[in-house]
Amino acid sequence: MADTVFHRTQLAERMAQGVMASAVGSAAASGLFLAAPRRTGKSTFVREDLRPALQNRGATVLYVDLWANKKADPGAVIVGAVRAELARHEGVVARLARTAGMEKVTVGGVAFSLDRVGLGKEISLSAALAALSDETGQPIVLLIDEAQHAIATEGGYDALFALKAARDELNSSKHHGLRIVATGSNRDKLAMLRNSKDQAFFGAPLVAFPPLDADYIQWFCKGVGLAGPLDPDAVTKLFERAGHRPEILGAAADSIRFDFNIGPADAAAAFAKAVDEQIEEADLQTLRVIQALTPLQSAVLRVLAREGEKYAPFEAGTMERYRAMLSALAPGETMVPEVSNVQAALGALQDKSLVWKEKRGVYSLEESMTAELMRRHGLLDAAA
Repeated sequence: MADTVFHRTQLAERMAQGVMASAVGSAAASGLFLAAPRRTGKSTFVREDLRPALQNRGATVLYVDLWANKKADPGAVIVGAVRAELARHEGVVARLARTAGMEKVTVGGVAFSLDRVGLGKEISLSAALAALSDETGQPIVLLIDEAQHAIATEGGYDALFALKAARDELNSSKHHGLRIVATGSNRDKLAMLRNSKDQAFFGAPLVAFPPLDADYIQWFCKGVGLAGPLDPDAVTKLFERAGHRPEILGAAADSIRFDFNIGPADAAAAFAKAVDEQIEEADLQTLRVIQALTPLQSAVLRVLAREGEKYAPFEAGTMERYRAMLSALAPGETMVPEVSNVQAALGALQDKSLVWKEKRGVYSLEESMTAELMRRHGLLDAAA
């Protein structure tokens, strides 16, 4: 059976080498942050390529996806992943039991529970991860997907600082090392984890995750299995127009794969048309949500999208821009932007998954591509 996952083995090997580096001057020990728009293949790469590459270099690898269950507190998700890995090692459980003052351990019983491990628990994440590293004799790598969600809650913040403490402890000469690799779909949000001195991973390198390239296009064209061949150069242009999102190409292929009226000579044109339709449909879903906003919600979203990381939601100048935008969008609107109703509008935009809020009150677009989508459709023109 053909492998339906495109593997980036060479990139994974280079990245794994950098993550595991212990050379003088290496920043790897501080953590590595990878930014790329959502649905461009970074999660697949982390799971399918980077994780095995790290394991092949002798690391114990833990994977956490903070986007998988948006209702779960990110701190609890991180703690849960650590507990799940601990449960796989009876020797580690015995070590932790002794740490908790218990000389005897009933495996599978109630004598010792991993609920004792975690934030504010008697056994810290640092102690638990140190015990795991000591028992396995291996460095630990924690892969955190969509890591920016960790700074949206108090528990997530606490987990990051607990991991910083664990990193500092495990990277000492007494243990085997801890590396943190964090990915995010919005560079500005991900940067909040390492830009300021009060953040747990201040100064850690933040790099752009390379988009899928010509090798992926060749692989896709060779294995897509349509009625006729596709030209890689033409597909490359389509892929760029689709924002380097492989699911757009896949959905386009699926939409015409069982159209038996398409012959070999028509396959390339049909595929190009299907890609454009998929792009339009993906954009339309977001546009429908935006077009259903109240005038104030729409004004707030447009000002935020235009100002980006400079956005200060409640400053006097921003309030004036809301008023100007509201006047342009709805000339007869009598509502006046105030702190209270702007705050309510931002809350509604969060509920609609258009806006994201950091715990300390910093706001950002949920999807980094939303601003460009709005710009293409003229929705930011009134903000000029």
